[in-house]
Amino acid sequence: MKITLLKSFLLLGAFLCFGLAKAQTVSGTVSDANGPLPGASVLVKGTTNGTQTDFDGNFTLNDVEDSATLVFSYIGYKTAEIAVNGQTSINVTLEEDAQALDEVVIIGYGQTTVKDATGSVAAVTSEDFNGGVIASPEQLIQGKTAGVQITQASGEPGAGMNLRIRGSNSIRSNNNPLFVVDGVPLSGESTTPSGGDVINGSNATRNPLNFINPNDIESMSILKDASATAIYGSRGANGVVIITTKSGKTGQGGVWEFSSNLSISTPANDYDLFDRDEFLSTTASVRSQAIADASDYGYNTNWQDYITRTVASQNQNLSYSRNYGSGNVRATFSYGKQFGVIEKSAQERITGRINASQRFLDDKLRFTLQASISRVNDDAPPISGTSGASGNLIGAAYSANPTWPASSTFFLEGNQLNPANYLQNFQSVTHTDRALINFSAEYDLTPELTAKVSVGYDDSDATAVSSISGNANNFNRVTGNGQTAYNTLNAKSKLLEGTLNYKKDFDNSSLDVIVGYSFQDFQRVGFNSQGWQAPTTDLNEMGELLIEDVNNIRSSIDGPYQQAGYAPNGTFINSINPFEDTATLGTSSGGYTSVWVDTFDNTDELQSFFARANYSLNDKFLFTATVRADGSSRFSEDNRYGYFPSGALAWKINEEDFIGDNISTLKLRIGAGVTGNQEGLGYANFLRRVRFAQPGISDSGEILRPGAQTVAVQNPNLKWESTLDLNVGLDFGFNLDRFSGSVDFYRKETNDLLFRQGAAAPAADPFVFKNLEEGTIINQGIEVALNYDFVQTEDVTFSSSFNIAYNKNTVEGLNGVTANFGALNGPGLTDAFAQRLGEGRSLFSYYMAEYSEDNFNPDEKDFVGEDGLPDVNAGLSLNLRVKNWDASAYFTGQFGFSVYNNTANAFLNRPTFETTRNVTQRALDTNVSQEVSTLYLESGDFVRLQNASVGYNVPVSGDGAIKSLRLSLTGQNLFLITDYSGLDPEVSSSTGDLGTGIPSASIDYTAFPRPRTVTLGINAKF
Repeated sequence: MKITLLKSFLLLGAFLCFGLAKAQTVSGTVSDANGPLPGASVLVKGTTNGTQTDFDGNFTLNDVEDSATLVFSYIGYKTAEIAVNGQTSINVTLEEDAQALDEVVIIGYGQTTVKDATGSVAAVTSEDFNGGVIASPEQLIQGKTAGVQITQASGEPGAGMNLRIRGSNSIRSNNNPLFVVDGVPLSGESTTPSGGDVINGSNATRNPLNFINPNDIESMSILKDASATAIYGSRGANGVVIITTKSGKTGQGGVWEFSSNLSISTPANDYDLFDRDEFLSTTASVRSQAIADASDYGYNTNWQDYITRTVASQNQNLSYSRNYGSGNVRATFSYGKQFGVIEKSAQERITGRINASQRFLDDKLRFTLQASISRVNDDAPPISGTSGASGNLIGAAYSANPTWPASSTFFLEGNQLNPANYLQNFQSVTHTDRALINFSAEYDLTPELTAKVSVGYDDSDATAVSSISGNANNFNRVTGNGQTAYNTLNAKSKLLEGTLNYKKDFDNSSLDVIVGYSFQDFQRVGFNSQGWQAPTTDLNEMGELLIEDVNNIRSSIDGPYQQAGYAPNGTFINSINPFEDTATLGTSSGGYTSVWVDTFDNTDELQSFFARANYSLNDKFLFTATVRADGSSRFSEDNRYGYFPSGALAWKINEEDFIGDNISTLKLRIGAGVTGNQEGLGYANFLRRVRFAQPGISDSGEILRPGAQTVAVQNPNLKWESTLDLNVGLDFGFNLDRFSGSVDFYRKETNDLLFRQGAAAPAADPFVFKNLEEGTIINQGIEVALNYDFVQTEDVTFSSSFNIAYNKNTVEGLNGVTANFGALNGPGLTDAFAQRLGEGRSLFSYYMAEYSEDNFNPDEKDFVGEDGLPDVNAGLSLNLRVKNWDASAYFTGQFGFSVYNNTANAFLNRPTFETTRNVTQRALDTNVSQEVSTLYLESGDFVRLQNASVGYNVPVSGDGAIKSLRLSLTGQNLFLITDYSGLDPEVSSSTGDLGTGIPSASIDYTAFPRPRTVTLGINAKF
């Protein structure tokens, strides 16, 4: 008995000793080169026993066997494995992994990697952004992703960008994707007012993303298919671009970074217009010597050179980031001034940003703040896509007689403009102040369940003042009087979101579920105003005087009103809701003779409920299900809510035993879903609304007091556009993804198309908004992306990336509904158009007469089989590094589309030359009238060297004040290969919509020349 008891105690002691030897506690710190890494994963290999580091990078792991191996991982860093071997303290420094960093994709309300994504997603990080002069975020990723077409409307600083993800889905909306900045979805509408139509049309709309400093952006994720975008429901039909700004995750001791760029820009191309001798000799041969003699004013002026210039632009950025254990912060300040290659064009941007996060209660409670403020100042020359017969500044320069003197006082009777006079006496300035703030609080209710509340605020306050002085010649009533427009726009958005996120890892599977609520409103408040007959010709004083006059009018009215003004024929106040008003409207001392002001105040609301579940089985089969319900104030109560579900699955075939070791990635993705769209509808167009039309001013200065007009007709049956999206994709990689890529096949069908239908006379209402019940826009195509690392050594690396996408766009089910758009402008082109909506055609199909030298009838118009949408988009990136030197080149191309050369149609042709206007020799090769025809329709196919750079990382010890130093030289738009006879085929002038609300595509009308730019940059860290 004693022996048995002794044996039992010995066995128990041995078991306890063995247990103590095999189960121990291990602690330590995980860092990178700059300091601790909070949130790094520490896992006992082959088990579910793991933890994460705190904000000091520290971890503690219990029940670790002596023979165990710890796996340390962090997104963007190479995974490290360290054997325990009895150690109780293990410190590890992880190395950055550029390839892994590229794989991180920020998705709606979370993040994933490309390898774990079930939808069609892509990410471009700051390391791969395009360099040089960057005015807006879209330029950073131009051509970097398959199926994403990014076109800058012109070369003007701050000009609008057109971004299409897998084609155009809607007739009326701008078809741009939803942009989400640090969790805040932005409005798709303009944030700057029109410059005002003081003469020859209003200036182009500015890009609403210009307020973002490109140097603050860490990555941009592009969500393409419905399985990825459905979490944004009604706003994801055109895809989603998620912009994530940089934070202070690393650099415990604090890191200062300074960058400075100096850029030189010149016009990349110009027209070969006649000089003095060519103009006179050609005039004599085509018309007569007498006309040539009468056209000679004794000078030889190159008017293109007169209005264009070589400019120097600059950009400075200063940032400070620090990780201080329980939190981190990054603050930046930036100043940049970009000058355009046309006189009086520039954009000045001043931005400040702070991103900060803080953890409390053992890291269970987390606060995050992301806030930015900006001031953007735009100067615009008198260039408008809607200018009429007299043309704008560029049209005037193309057609001006080269024998005129380059003098602003030179004057000839008639309707032809002197570019020097026009430029001297016009000014347009826009100021935009914007604040974007997102604050979130996150709390771990349990280890698996996290609650999060976010509030966002976006406030853009903009003013635009445009003036043309009385010294401007040949402008009818403006000449001798002057005219100014003063417009304002306050675009404000407030966001409230709450989510619950449940994450649980099981033995062979994992579950990630998020449910949430979102409310966002969008308010637009402001006014448009105009003043005529100023007491001064000083352009700055003209703007200041009108601002004073308008403020006097607004402050003198006690009650709700839409319009008010005064003129020699009296004062007026227009209000839909009459009120008793005793205001006396009058000018300030020395103000304008005639002034009117027209106000507006609109608010839209969007309420949403959403849920998404991600399930992973054996890290091999991935499933995603998403649903979102959106309620919009743009629809009646019966149709207010739209429901947008999606589902996707992925199979990691490379995890199967039958796959060889050389195949590192092989994943099949299948997804389907429905997203919605309301952008083509606008504010309250399901209700009958009446407001006063915009006032006008007669040639004698009298206010043309407007009457009430119908601006919306009641239609409670209006409902959401919906897009059914199907996607099949294959991701692949060989030899540890040294060669990798993806192939995607997709089909999108947009139904219930929102449309503004004009009513035939004598209908009481001029139009009605409706859904085309059987109308469908179909986009279908294929995308291919390929990446290959040719050389991978310690001193030399060489890699390339290539993407190409084909998209076919078709409109079906119109049942006779049609609309004309693609307005054309210029002399002799009143009410002309080039595009029409047609059954079985591409959305932007050209409609005009076929030109023939032998038998041309301009009245025989029809679809000509060409459209303005590229069938193929492609991009090629080449990257080389040799020790401390690196070089890169990026080529882009678009194929299978046509451009209508409205510039040539309006100015560069024989009829205009016969009115003594200048042209090119090519314009005289064909004797034809200015009728709209295929004579001016040209192939737009092109290949462009968009970006090329050379950089050098100066060797520094790292022990001194300078931690790193980099010098770079970047060229943009270095060469262009195309058969297009205009300056650049990558253009889409905003020429008007003929009242249909349908935007045009690929029409070139006196577009702002695209510059060729060389940038010298320096970047230093301290």
